[in-house]
Amino acid sequence: MIFAYNKEQVGDTLMVITADDHGSDQTAERRSNVTRIQTVDGTVVGWNFFHISNYLTVSGNGAVELTDEQVDQLNRLIKEAGFSDVLAYDHEPKFVVGYVKTCEKHPDSDHLSITETEVDGGQTLQIVCGAPNIKAGLKVVVAKPGSMMPDGMMIWPGVLRGVESYGMICSARELHLPNAPTKKGILELPADAVVGEAFTIGK
Repeated sequence: MIFAYNKEQVGDTLMVITADDHGSDQTAERRSNVTRIQTVDGTVVGWNFFHISNYLTVSGNGAVELTDEQVDQLNRLIKEAGFSDVLAYDHEPKFVVGYVKTCEKHPDSDHLSITETEVDGGQTLQIVCGAPNIKAGLKVVVAKPGSMMPDGMMIWPGVLRGVESYGMICSARELHLPNAPTKKGILELPADAVVGEAFTIGK
């Protein structure tokens, strides 16, 4: 689940993205200051909470983090608007230190590689990566499915040249880190970086 806020560009609206819409058509139903967004098959993929500053103090620009108490308040707003849905609590870090366990060339690409990358909780994700410096044994930054990059791009499971990919291995530029190199390639972390630790990204 992604919480996003950009008062300057969007206005005083908190956007909550709960699922990938896979590019399908959507319908929106607004009640009071709450709008529920669904695909045509009825899957809820997001919410808009208008005039959110009347109810919550939201700081940040782009992807933001909310406390459990703030999620409780959003659920109260949903209920008061007459919807029966409930937002779940999500405490998983979206950007973590990963370890590239294996790296093999993509069978249908001259620049893509297929990795098995360990993230938090001992979980291993298959991630397709196009960076020239990707290789087994690296410590890297992984954007897991359900994350939002600093430029607003959302990361969901996908298929690249016929191979499933669950996340993205990031470069310093994509993370908006200061003094990021212009040379193409993923960010290589020190060998003593702890796999599974949350990684703080730029805005």
